[in-house]
Amino acid sequence: MQPIDRSTAWPYDECGEPGPFVYQRYAHPTGAEAEQALGELEGGDALLFGSGTAAMTACVFALCRPGTTIAVAEGAYFGTGVTLRQFEVWGLVVEEYDQTGPPPAHASVVWVEAPANPVLSVPNWDAVRAHGGVVVCDSTIATPVFLTALDEGAHVVVHSGTKFLAGHHDALIGATVTRNAELRQALYDARLRLGLSAAPDAAYALLRGLKTLDARLRRQTETAAELARRLEADPRVLKVRYPGFSGLISFDVADAPAVETATKLIRNMTSLGGVTSTMESRYRWEGDRIPRGLLRLSVGLEDVEALWADLNSALGPK
Repeated sequence: MQPIDRSTAWPYDECGEPGPFVYQRYAHPTGAEAEQALGELEGGDALLFGSGTAAMTACVFALCRPGTTIAVAEGAYFGTGVTLRQFEVWGLVVEEYDQTGPPPAHASVVWVEAPANPVLSVPNWDAVRAHGGVVVCDSTIATPVFLTALDEGAHVVVHSGTKFLAGHHDALIGATVTRNAELRQALYDARLRLGLSAAPDAAYALLRGLKTLDARLRRQTETAAELARRLEADPRVLKVRYPGFSGLISFDVADAPAVETATKLIRNMTSLGGVTSTMESRYRWEGDRIPRGLLRLSVGLEDVEALWADLNSALGPK
């Protein structure tokens, strides 16, 4: 990792010609280093953005036109649908579909999430590949540790790098990855013209996170799998969702606010993917699209027994 370069502009060469870096909104050395590292993990060409939502916005400008229908996985991240529907006034048509089955045939763009947050369904990749449209996969939760979506049929991979990739709740950053040069250029143009670039400090935090990504995700998966097993066997828990990989679990209880506010080790806060475990009721944000009692638990690097003791206490008497 090179030192952070926070310059906003760089001198031209001795002939008065621009070098590889001119103005930070175009590109910067720390961002380029992080893009190369992420691209190598995903097997494509990565671009960094100021947030996952910024990356999503760039996808809309790069892939859609007035009248485009985009089919979005049901139960995917709440902010995805909210953001995409902001473009309906300009003619974008947004439909939700069950990503365990085939996407709507008339959709030009298919947006899957692997897995969907917080219902944790996974895409039917055979159906996705057979569709024929442009496929965007939000791989925030799987990360390249468990999924290289470009190998499965995705044309663009999107990350909220704030979550597992950076992994420490201290960097707001997003990314896209593609193997298609034209798509990459369209995404870059959207980033450039809309001012969606990632700052050098966030790019540096992403680089730091990528160095420990594999070790963190495998530890979080091991712990999450054990917690999901115990929750599944607990009579105080109504339903458990866990896809078998990564560090995110969701489960239903009778009184979600009572449980989320009773933990001591697990922080009652939003977001996910950090080394510190967090949990929250998603109903407060998402309403009736999900069960009222759903809790989303992001498993960190704490000891599994300490986490279970905290959950067990918060769940109350059996």
